[in-house]
Amino acid sequence: MIQRFSFGHPIPTGSVEQVLPLCGGSVPFLTPTAEGWTYRMREDCVVYGLGEMPRGLNKRGWHYIANNTDESHHTEDKLSYYGAHNFLLIRNGEDCFGLFVDFPGKVHYDIGYTRHDTLCFHTEEPDYELYVLSGGDENALCKEFRALIGRSYIPPKWAFGLAQSRWGYKTEEDVREVARQHKANGLPLDMICMDIDYMQGYADFTVNRERFPDLKKLSDELKAEGIRLVPIIDAGVRIDDADATCKEGLEKGYFCKKADGTPFAAAVWPGKAYFADFLRPEVREWFGGRYKVLTDLGIEGFWNDMNEPSLFYTPDRLQAFLDSMAALREKDNIEQEEFFSQVVGGAMGLMNSSEDYASFYHEVNGQKIRHDRVHNLYGGSMTRAAGEAFAKQHPEKRMLLYSRSSVIGSHRYGGIWLGDNNASWGQLLANIQMMPSVQMCGFLYAGADLCGFSSDTTPDLALRWLEFGLLTPLMRNHSAIGTRMQEYYRFPEMLPAIRRMLHLRYALLPYLYSEFMKAALENGSYFRPLAFDYPADPDAREVQDQLLLGEGLMAAPIYTQNAHGRMVYLPEPMKMLRLRSVDDYDEEVLPAGHHNLRCALDEVLLFLRPGCIVPVAAPADNTSQLDDTQLTLWSYLPDGGSAAYRMYTDDGFTTDYDAPEHWRLIRS
Repeated sequence: MIQRFSFGHPIPTGSVEQVLPLCGGSVPFLTPTAEGWTYRMREDCVVYGLGEMPRGLNKRGWHYIANNTDESHHTEDKLSYYGAHNFLLIRNGEDCFGLFVDFPGKVHYDIGYTRHDTLCFHTEEPDYELYVLSGGDENALCKEFRALIGRSYIPPKWAFGLAQSRWGYKTEEDVREVARQHKANGLPLDMICMDIDYMQGYADFTVNRERFPDLKKLSDELKAEGIRLVPIIDAGVRIDDADATCKEGLEKGYFCKKADGTPFAAAVWPGKAYFADFLRPEVREWFGGRYKVLTDLGIEGFWNDMNEPSLFYTPDRLQAFLDSMAALREKDNIEQEEFFSQVVGGAMGLMNSSEDYASFYHEVNGQKIRHDRVHNLYGGSMTRAAGEAFAKQHPEKRMLLYSRSSVIGSHRYGGIWLGDNNASWGQLLANIQMMPSVQMCGFLYAGADLCGFSSDTTPDLALRWLEFGLLTPLMRNHSAIGTRMQEYYRFPEMLPAIRRMLHLRYALLPYLYSEFMKAALENGSYFRPLAFDYPADPDAREVQDQLLLGEGLMAAPIYTQNAHGRMVYLPEPMKMLRLRSVDDYDEEVLPAGHHNLRCALDEVLLFLRPGCIVPVAAPADNTSQLDDTQLTLWSYLPDGGSAAYRMYTDDGFTTDYDAPEHWRLIRS
């Protein structure tokens, strides 16, 4: 059951697809306060959700602010990340219920931070809608919520292959070398992502003709090898009278404006830039149409970036900072307090300043609304602009699209990656724990930057991260300029194991793709915590580092440096597969309980649940070569009987997802 409550005068967000009647009276489970709402938690209460946020699967014990933020330092002390996903799922003894706060600005959560037994939340303004879901267990409530917010985005099947990416591929030859090295080293590859260096002066919808003299030819030649190019598109439009996007946007009045009606400008990668007012339908249609510049060159996928939006500085604030530095230059001695407040604090305050976010406006249904009031809608609306354009331009074709910034609702138009992380073991654990959280909020096509974006990775971290990443829908190795080169072929001592793990990913695709499509078409789960399927098991509720994957698998990744094993909890007897490759593994049936299991650096632990089947194909060099008609079946049938697996297969390109012929039963 879902109940909808409305307070004040909410700004429409587009997050919900079902239109439900409003409820009157008191809100179940919650107690109103002067600011918002409060809820008393038992000692064993578990709080799931909030999507892309720090801390573990259980969000209890910290405070959070849903406020899309360009925050690349993903440490536990942070309050906000790139996404605003205002869904909570609470298990408190016999009570199990969900909360969705439909609000486009900041939402503050205190989940046992001030008081360990108290959950509080409130919105920045008293104008919002609140949805309360009840009457089922964790899986049922997640399914109901997903039906409320609408079907999740479905990418082409090739988007489940390996993506190799780096900020620093500056030329066509750099891209070709990546493809050559993967082929020479026997490493599968489906995508090469292009960061801002392919652009002319970092301007959207342009190509640097000196570095990439014929992008269409490059795209066509790589596509013939089963490899797609996936370029980046940023939110800021370079200010340049000669730039077609800038010129047309200005002529039509499509950019966000300051209070005086002039276009708002701030600096990002191309220098000073304007920002499209994506909250207006006509602007979304216009900006989405600009992607045709690249789709006409054979491009079939994009990643949207810098769309919180990230603001390096505004000209006015930069000038004020430089003026203050000029005054300090005349001093013989700058005292400590003055240095930190004016020099350090002033420089840090330039980027993504709250004052800047409050200085420009959107037009929403004919009303002028200040950006900070609807801030969390911006990045998702950019994704919507592209998604709607692709549906119009290519109605029967799937296009790849994923974004850095997001809000519930934009899950219908594209996937996400979990932002600019860093090469650390803690970030590998964060990747594991965020996956079920973002997926219960609708973002099924998701993944992190494998090996880490910033800082220098290590060979063992690269391998261990891949051993989890081979299970995530988006599998992308991505790194920053100036960091260690981390393409998988650069780790010779790990290369045999890396090759086997990548081939394992492709061999598992019949299962992984089927489970993804079930989750998308039937509002189910791809990844989920153990406690969702074993709600009465107190030990399952404590597990923060194992995930159920679809109907038949449980994953127990290694995420600790120098570890050659780990503790694993089994809520019921399962068959352990200690995999070194798709055809080299040990198997053992283990009883329910806690187990200390060995797992070498070149092994991955997967567990088969009783009565379940996992179809496995022969390894392939890319998704186009995958044969899902000749399958090996992994199974655990403890009673010696038979079982069936409902498998989904389609051409991977077209949008006739619901055709009944895509389903077939495989029996063992």
